[in-house]
Amino acid sequence: MKIAIDARRIRDFGVGTYIRNLLQALATLDLPHEFHLICSAEDKAQFVGLPQNFHCVIYNRKDDSRLDHFELPRLLHRLAAQVTHIPFHRVALMMPKPYLATIHDLSSLFFDDASGLLHAAHVFRLRRGLERADRIITVSGATQRDVSNLVPSAASRIRLIYNAPDPQFMERRLPSDARAAGPEAAARERHRILERYQIRYPFLLYAGSIRPQKNIPRLIEAFAVARSSLETHPAYKDLRLIIIGDEISKHPQVRRAVIQSRVEHCVRFLGFIPFDTLRIFHELALAFVFPSLYEGFGLPPLEAMASGTPVIASAVSSLPEVVGGAAMLVNPENVFDIARGITEVLTNDELRESLIAKGLKQAASFSWARTAREVLDLYEELGAGRH
Repeated sequence: MKIAIDARRIRDFGVGTYIRNLLQALATLDLPHEFHLICSAEDKAQFVGLPQNFHCVIYNRKDDSRLDHFELPRLLHRLAAQVTHIPFHRVALMMPKPYLATIHDLSSLFFDDASGLLHAAHVFRLRRGLERADRIITVSGATQRDVSNLVPSAASRIRLIYNAPDPQFMERRLPSDARAAGPEAAARERHRILERYQIRYPFLLYAGSIRPQKNIPRLIEAFAVARSSLETHPAYKDLRLIIIGDEISKHPQVRRAVIQSRVEHCVRFLGFIPFDTLRIFHELALAFVFPSLYEGFGLPPLEAMASGTPVIASAVSSLPEVVGGAAMLVNPENVFDIARGITEVLTNDELRESLIAKGLKQAASFSWARTAREVLDLYEELGAGRH
């Protein structure tokens, strides 16, 4: 069977993690099918190492191009793909059937910067893509409910298939230059990272995209409140907040929150950092704070849990479903409740140890191998004509 997978968003936060790990997991299954990965020329190196039945198909048009509605279907017809997987909500209007789409969340609808006719066009494209899809994968029960409410006629075609943390977080390996040298090398590598970024203080961590629904201004305000209450604590009087995320410059409200909360010297913004460095930041953080207003799944808290870091997360959307009872849940719209969660996790040693142990177990309950097998079942179901 020929299966086409749109892999153009391989570099994105979230969606890129999904594409990358799904392909790696499918590759381990030793399948007889041919996989045609639609990608740009510059992203071809992202797929090095996949088996010979995985083929890159170069296609440089982006999925927000109007011509993509015609050019992508034309390409798929030339490939003679029997099934197409769109791992994102942007489905070309002329997409040939059968196809399945993965919906990670509906944030593009609920937090759309556009208005009027442009917003209506976004809604039309999203609804049409879902109405025509032969199967719809949702990554959480919360997203499944959102999609069912948006397109009731599609409810019977929705399948819930969970994401999982990147396996590299689970492995907790050393970087390649220190991998086989034992615990002393691990300590040296951590020290090197701390010195490189000049980190000589305890810190809280946020890592993820910087978008309005991520609630970063309230996180900063809550950090300021928590830090004030801990200013006489011997271990936390120099507490800092490190925010790792993309395109911070496009969100001036985040910088304003830092200035208005008077924590300019306590909050650090880091842009892109290498994966091995990100993993070490996770392992060294006192806690991972994720007060998001809306999540389709919420990979970052699970990745923190897999790193052995206690998590403070929102009690809304899909997050309670995904983190289970392994995180401190807070009201993301209440600055003082977020601050309370931070303070309790930092000052209650028994609670910290409990969250760490539960978090490791919760993260391990999700598996990309299981995700890949369930997605493969849908490919084969559609390929066999069981629409």
